[in-house]
Order: sequence, then C-alpha cells, then structure tokens
Amino acid sequence: MLKDKKIILGITGSIAACKAAYLIRALIRKGAEVQVVITPAGKEFITPLTLSTLSRHPVISEFFSNRDGTWHSHVDLGLWADVMLVAPATAASIGKMAHGIADNMLITTYLSCKAPVFVAPAMDRDMFAHPATQQNLNKLRSFGNHIIEPTEGELASRIEGKGRMEEPDKIVEQLENFFASQNLLHKKKILITAGPTYEKIDPVRFIGNYSSGRMGFALAEICARRGAEVTLIAGPVSIATEHPGITRIDVESAEEMYLEAITTFSDMHAAILCAAVADYRPETVSAEKMKREDKEAITLRLTANKDIAASLGVLKRKGQILAGFALETKDEMIHALDKLKRKNLDFIVLNSLNEPGAGFRTDTNKISILDNKGGITDYTLKSKHEVASDIVDKLQTLLK
Repeated sequence: MLKDKKIILGITGSIAACKAAYLIRALIRKGAEVQVVITPAGKEFITPLTLSTLSRHPVISEFFSNRDGTWHSHVDLGLWADVMLVAPATAASIGKMAHGIADNMLITTYLSCKAPVFVAPAMDRDMFAHPATQQNLNKLRSFGNHIIEPTEGELASRIEGKGRMEEPDKIVEQLENFFASQNLLHKKKILITAGPTYEKIDPVRFIGNYSSGRMGFALAEICARRGAEVTLIAGPVSIATEHPGITRIDVESAEEMYLEAITTFSDMHAAILCAAVADYRPETVSAEKMKREDKEAITLRLTANKDIAASLGVLKRKGQILAGFALETKDEMIHALDKLKRKNLDFIVLNSLNEPGAGFRTDTNKISILDNKGGITDYTLKSKHEVASDIVDKLQTLLK
C-alpha cells in the first residue's frame, strides 16, 4: 500500500527522534519515497547526515540553505506529498500546529500540506496528560489530522506512563491501513444529507432545530478523502466544503431535501442520512410578516413532512447501503432498533442527548452503531471527525 507513496517525515526535538532512522528504513522497504523535514531542535537528537543517507534525499531544515537566493518551498512540498507524518511530535510542535505558529520549516510545511497528516506524539507522561496538550491534540483531530496514540512504558525521565512514541513498525502499519481504506471507496458514489431544515412560518420566521451540520460535513470530507464521489445535500448551515470530490446541493426545507434525495439516490452506491430533518411544517405559510398587535397567543397548525429515510428504504435496491441516525432522549436503544427495522436501514448511528459532549452544537460525539444483522458496537466520546471515520469504516465493511 505504500509503494510509490510520497511521504513527508517531520521530526521534532525529542529523544524519540532516534527511532526516525528505523522509521525511514521501514517506509523505504515498503516502496515509499521519504523527504525529511526536521526542526532545529530535532537536529540535536539525530544528525541530518544519518537521515539523508537513509532517505536518499537532502534533509530540509531551514527556509534558506544558501546565501545565493535559493530557498525551500513549503508550498511545493505540501503539494508533492501523499501523506505527512510528524514523528516524533513534541508538545511544543503540537501546540504550534494547533495554533498555526509558523516559525520553522516543519510547521509551514504542515500548514501548506494538502495531504492527510498523521501525528505521533512523544513526551513525558505529565506533559502528555496536561490539559493544554490534550486540548491541542483535540484541535488537531478537529482539523481532520490522525493522531497515532503514544504507548505506555518507561520514559526518558525514567517515569512509567503514557508518552512513548509508537514503534516504527506500528506506525507504518497504520499508514498502510489508511491507504488500504482509501482504495475501498474509490469511485464509489455516496449521498450524504447534513444540517437542519427550516420550515417557514412567514418570510422572517421558521421552525428549525439546533443541528450545526458538523457531523454530516465531517462524513462528507472523510468519504471524499477516501476516494468517494460525494453528493452532499446540506440544509442551511455556515460551513464551507473544501474537498473537490464533494458536490454540494444547498436546500432549506424538508421538502427540498426530500426531492433532491429522491432524485439522486438511484445512482448511489450508498447514502448516509445525517440531516436533522424537521418532522413537521406549518400547514399554511403567511405571505406577509405576522404582526403581534394585540394577540397574546397564536395557533400554528402543523402537517407531517415526507419521511426521507423511509422513502429511500422503499426505493433501495440490492447492493445499495442505507444508513441513518437516531438522536434520542429516552429508551434510546429501543427507539433506534425500531427505526432501523421500520425504515429498512442497513445500519443506524445512535447518539443520546443524555450523554455529555454528544448531540447538537458540540465538537464531539458519542455513538453506538446498530446494524440489521443484530450487531451493536459502542464507541467512546471522540471528535466528530473521528466519529465520522468510525462510521465510514462501518460503511466500507458493507461495501466490500
């Protein structure tokens, strides 16, 4: 899976930099091309001569290597790479990556990189556990970066704990698994719905909900990164789409989302219905702004919107995968299983508003995935990008 892959290896100032020599050899054995970018502090732990000999490329450390006007282009490097791996990543470099402090060649390369980024932390136990470090790692996760968790063991300080950089062979294995997953969705057509719907009361008021769209947009981004051709039907949200593999269709109401989903679904290999679609809409919509005047109360008569998931469940043909979401507040598992069967879904993603950090308007989520074979998988609280990866992993197992 790594044959002919172009890999930027970022090395920062940690004693774990000595493992970089083994990491480079392992990557090259797999057929990868490796370009090392090292921080000034990193050179205190391992020499550029060693790294250059092993990678067969001059090591890049400074913006300007000579005083003749030549310079290293972090932009070109970022466009060249298939993946960027920062290993080891110190607390200082993680903080700079999280906050865009571009004061060395490695960070500017990271900020210019269009390819997926993997980060392998290496530091003392208490530094890793510190809330500042954990907050920075969560910020990197929210950007879509992949964090390769450190292991537990004896650290350079002789303290036992979590902070050892993962072993080179394990890091290479994670990269191989990543590229293997990219191929599984190659050219697959995936429909994703995201965000809320707004149901008009009059020209200035609507019935809506608290959905931010973050979960659906994260799903679209992950699917596109893995090679899928994504059609994203988005309710009214203020999130931009970045990946060129995403075709975005903006809608406002449940009826508009229904029509787009029904029209699009027949050409899809799979659909993930993540949008928080309003179940009801006002039966009549006032053409003019409704005035309060002397009215102390008004009555809105609501009528049901079309059920997008159930409609697609009827249309679903053999080989198509249909996934939905269930956001519940009571008897969560019972309601999710009922929805899974009633709407002919292949799997459903359950999250509960009773779980801290889950649901609307958060950067995190805590889910369970229930499938139509009786399988139930519970996940820990994670960033929405990580949750999206778990959901897409499940989709891939069904699309094999």
